[in-house]
Amino acid sequence: MIQSPKSGNKTTPPQNAALLLIGTILDTTWRAFVPTIGGTFLGIGLDKALNLAPLMTIIFVILGFIVSALLIILQLRAVRR
Repeated sequence: MIQSPKSGNKTTPPQNAALLLIGTILDTTWRAFVPTIGGTFLGIGLDKALNLAPLMTIIFVILGFIVSALLIILQLRAVRR
């Protein structure tokens, strides 16, 4: 959020609704993709290191989806406040 220099520690919302919408979309995008893609690459790396293909990839993709869902739920709760 943008802070006004006159308000001290209080935060004020951006003046432009389009900027708020774009910011929310970008924030949601990283929350949806980073954990899933990171879990995929981590799973592939562990599969190669431990010779367990495709077990670790499946586990970490599922964990990535769960983390993504939780991050988006937390964001939606914050936006609703």
